[in-house]
Amino acid sequence: MKISQSSPLYLLCLISLITNTNSTTPLHPAASQLSNAQNTQEIVTGHRPKRPDKEGVYNVSKDLCWGCISEALEYLFAHNWIRAQKLEMPLIWDSQLEKYARSWAIQRKSDCSLQHSFPEGNFKLGENIYWGSGTSWEPTDAVNAWASEEKFYSYATNTCQAGKECGHYTQIVWRNTRRIGCARVECDDGDVFMNCNYGPPGNIIGERPY
Repeated sequence: MKISQSSPLYLLCLISLITNTNSTTPLHPAASQLSNAQNTQEIVTGHRPKRPDKEGVYNVSKDLCWGCISEALEYLFAHNWIRAQKLEMPLIWDSQLEKYARSWAIQRKSDCSLQHSFPEGNFKLGENIYWGSGTSWEPTDAVNAWASEEKFYSYATNTCQAGKECGHYTQIVWRNTRRIGCARVECDDGDVFMNCNYGPPGNIIGERPY
């Protein structure tokens, strides 16, 4: 199925990760800035802290996107804004994950096929992919499309609504994910392919995202 550029729709492909990882990554001081402020507020006031505002999330994202081009910062800010709604730590831009994502995006340039970079059941990283008809689609469009699956996720049962996908969303807000790298390519047929890779990966069976 093709989606026209005039229609604000998108095509999604669900990623389900079966993995077991306890790896941790040292956090850049800026990455813990929002979390420290939230923890202090909760300890002092005894109340759940307020969600950060967009300006604060953008500034922290900028600090965590060393030498980034505008496209990378757009990806990172969009992810961190969604994570902030669940009071999760902001992600850090990772040049190696970006390199990996770009390598796969380049391979998709000739066909714009909505395919994952790993064989089914053999995912080494978290991965979200996106395809859109026409060249107007930008990183925020992809991230918002993935995040729109929140309405299909039940925290109580830790499941997706029957017949719906929610794995893209849960990967975005996965609490133990710390790093991200993404890419965008305009395909030979005039469409757009976008992808993000995450480390450590999320969507671990039996665990909740936050």
